[in-house]
Amino acid sequence: MDSSQSPKAIMFKPLIAALLLSLTTIPAHAGDAGSGASRAKLAGKALLGQPGPAAVLQSIDGQRIDLASYYGKKPVYLKFWATWCVPCREQMPAFEKSFQQYGDKLAVVAVNAGYSDTEAEVKNYRTQYGLHMPIVIDDGSLAASLNLRVTPQHIVIGRDGRIQHIGHLHDKELEKALQRAVGERAVASPLALAPAAAAPRPALKVGDLAQGLRLPAAQGKPRALVFFSPWCESYLRESRPATAQACQRVREEAESLAAAPGVEWTAVASPVWSSEKEVAEFARSKKSRMAMRLDKDGALFNAFGVRQIPSIVLLDRQGRVARVMGPEEKGLAQAVQALQVQ
Repeated sequence: MDSSQSPKAIMFKPLIAALLLSLTTIPAHAGDAGSGASRAKLAGKALLGQPGPAAVLQSIDGQRIDLASYYGKKPVYLKFWATWCVPCREQMPAFEKSFQQYGDKLAVVAVNAGYSDTEAEVKNYRTQYGLHMPIVIDDGSLAASLNLRVTPQHIVIGRDGRIQHIGHLHDKELEKALQRAVGERAVASPLALAPAAAAPRPALKVGDLAQGLRLPAAQGKPRALVFFSPWCESYLRESRPATAQACQRVREEAESLAAAPGVEWTAVASPVWSSEKEVAEFARSKKSRMAMRLDKDGALFNAFGVRQIPSIVLLDRQGRVARVMGPEEKGLAQAVQALQVQ
């Protein structure tokens, strides 16, 4: 014991350390919406005991992974993560350890959320953290079927094909779930699994009519949809500064353009690490002129194939896709002007 420290200071050290650890597991915007653990628990409440998804995935190395082929034979451990996610980085050594520990007894798949990540970044991350399990990049469909709300988000599917655990932390509860799943006996009879999800629709492209989507009425005006996250400008400032700067630049330019009549502006927030309350608080804090809404199930992100933030989708007066602009694209004002004269 350091004699220069008071007993009171020593007593509070573990408390302070625990507090700091908890703060690193949530983006700065999380407020009173809950920790990552409580968000994951809420997201998984309705899924526990339900059949696992009948999804066919492809790894970044070209390996075909049919999840349903494991059910009845082998438990499955899926972990959603992102390269920009701080707690994901902290948990990666334990994740790799689980893969090595259980070997062929457990099907382990690292599922990159496919949100503001590229395949090159994912491959560099694999090398940096020495990952050996199969890695897939989600197109948004698996996240939708498993109600992804945080990163990391763990899903343990038992040998019987039923979802047994959904969580955020690599803790004793997760370890017990993995041990329990591995210890189960093989299932002799076929499982009554949920039907395979319908193949996702191809993302809308320029010229396509945006139909059947939950979009606000535009009163015959062209529309501009700004895809974002309320934590982009703050949480990504250190881990992904270029993205954070792009989010601020696009938001400020969109707010300026939204002051003029003629175009209906809507900012659409991803459900990952966001709640309706947080989106509303962000809108108030920025004094936004745009309507801001949470894309609760990621349907709008998936419909337009948006995987990078910030992105902007421009729709003409007839509701057809006129242009899709990514984070690095400039010339928004000119694009909006061209939209109005179409």
